Amino acid sequence: MNGFEPTKYVLETVATGRCFEDAGWTLADPQCQEPSLVRAIYAKKQLAFGPETRGIYQFADWMPVRRMLKGSAPTITYRSEKLAARLKLPNLHIAFSGWWPEIGAAMSTCSFKETEAYSVCARIPDGEKRVLVVASAGNTARAFAKVCSENNIPLLLSVPEENIDALWFEKPLNDCVKLVCSPRGTDYFDAIALGDAACSSPRFFAEGGAKNVARRDGMATTVLSAAKVLQRIPEAYFQAIGSGTGTIAAWEANLRLIEDGRFGSHKMKLFPSQNVPFLPMYDAWKAGSRALLPMDDEKARLQALEIDAKVLSNRRPPYSVKGGVYDALCDAGGDIECATNADIAAMQQLFLDTEGIDIHPAAAVALQGMINAFEAGKLPRDSVALLNVTGGGQARFQREHKCHYLKPSLIGNASDPGIVEKIEKLFR
Repeated sequence: MNGFEPTKYVLETVATGRCFEDAGWTLADPQCQEPSLVRAIYAKKQLAFGPETRGIYQFADWMPVRRMLKGSAPTITYRSEKLAARLKLPNLHIAFSGWWPEIGAAMSTCSFKETEAYSVCARIPDGEKRVLVVASAGNTARAFAKVCSENNIPLLLSVPEENIDALWFEKPLNDCVKLVCSPRGTDYFDAIALGDAACSSPRFFAEGGAKNVARRDGMATTVLSAAKVLQRIPEAYFQAIGSGTGTIAAWEANLRLIEDGRFGSHKMKLFPSQNVPFLPMYDAWKAGSRALLPMDDEKARLQALEIDAKVLSNRRPPYSVKGGVYDALCDAGGDIECATNADIAAMQQLFLDTEGIDIHPAAAVALQGMINAFEAGKLPRDSVALLNVTGGGQARFQREHKCHYLKPSLIGNASDPGIVEKIEKLFR
């Protein structure tokens, strides 16, 4: 887009405080001897909101991007009335990511994963010849496929075959996007392994997940959207978590807003939620443990297959790493909540009845988690609360549009003989 000047920033290692230049796609500090996230430190300490016509890039002062890609839409924050009245939460605000034209929400994938995709893809260095690899349980893949297809960016998606119903699109995809799947009966962990196998070839490079500052700072625009509307930092933040990257991003946005100086000096309490029975971070946090508790792989796989919010099934989340979920909760305060599959159905119906739009299972987990926290007295009921509805409007969108589904080009496991060569051939 015309008139765009990339923001200046350096990277800081959370564990050591060392600052250094971004080499282009830096995911970790090579000089750090312990697992640690790196964080973008922006030259502009006060956020200048850009024109709304820029979509998500209205927040580009605090995004490590080199360009603006076409087609982005921001999260929309609004003050709830009917849901707030039903729950007796007078200061409830909703950050909605999805399809809801009446309030200006225009994410055609119906998921806030678009915030990640538009940020990460805009960080890719000029002249990059390798193929970007993204492993996903569903929504992230849909978002990256849309962005890469519309902007002609080569992309390899790795998704469990169980979850490919999530790969629906408004229009057929550009041939630059390819899908490989781990077989039925496998989960997100297996899809990650398959993507990692592809990245053993020099023809591919990993998106990086939580380690990618562009992913976290794209997600952080949800909180920046709220700050723009509320003109203050919320007192409490609620979101469902699979990796917990969104919660880390919210915490980091909060720290930047404090440094900005115009939105308050407090830290909002963080209340991420998980879907019963898949509770690795919930269990560790309740046990007071920085490390995830030992998990039997087969039991974890079966639990991941059992939950309705499939996107919350990350078995190796950035919980323990310096700057991760554990540190965010210790610094900001809060708790981890949980919700059952039955809760999900009830919360989806509650949101539809009160706010008038359908929401994804993960967003329903966040809603139940919020209710749990307030009912347990962890917050005053008049707290300025921000509920991150990470996906919504999908049922409506699919009623109103003819959808196209992406089919896998290859199904296999990371351990299959010759799997990397087979993946390479997809891009010849």
